[in-house]
Amino acid sequence: MAARLFERYKSEIKPALEAEFKQNTMLTASLEKVTISVGAGIAMKDTKLMQNINDTISLIAGQKAVTINSKKSVAGFKVREDMPVGVKVTLRAERMYEFMDKLCSIALPRVKDFRGLNKNGFDGHGNFSFGLTEQLMFPEVEYDNIITTHGMNISITTSTNSDEQAFRLLELVGVPFTKGRS
Repeated sequence: MAARLFERYKSEIKPALEAEFKQNTMLTASLEKVTISVGAGIAMKDTKLMQNINDTISLIAGQKAVTINSKKSVAGFKVREDMPVGVKVTLRAERMYEFMDKLCSIALPRVKDFRGLNKNGFDGHGNFSFGLTEQLMFPEVEYDNIITTHGMNISITTSTNSDEQAFRLLELVGVPFTKGRS
């Protein structure tokens, strides 16, 4: 069965974008991938904590996360070559739509004092990035299994190069942006 958000994209969002921007079906903006990443920080010296972060991100994404190792040594940060420095997972197709649906309808409304995501997160090429301060807003995460709370960066890549079209796509998908000026 296809993801609920993907069905809505095909039936409602895509036709609305085609009409609004007067574009060919093939040029209409769509979601390409969602990347979730976590910088390890102090966890890079603790393998148990690093594994806990990896397991948590895998649970949130519904897909196995990959541990990222450093490419070279940096003495100022006390990082040696091939030390684990982060965790990331890239979601595409069905898992991406399921994650976006869960993020917009369940996780973000659970954030305390949430007023929306800042509209300044666009990079000029139609991609949107934002950060979350903790992982406990996702319903899959059990508080008892967490060693320490950590944030995560989420990057949403779209098929368009226009920030305006990408903003409208994400708005129709249900991403809550701040109201008024930003």
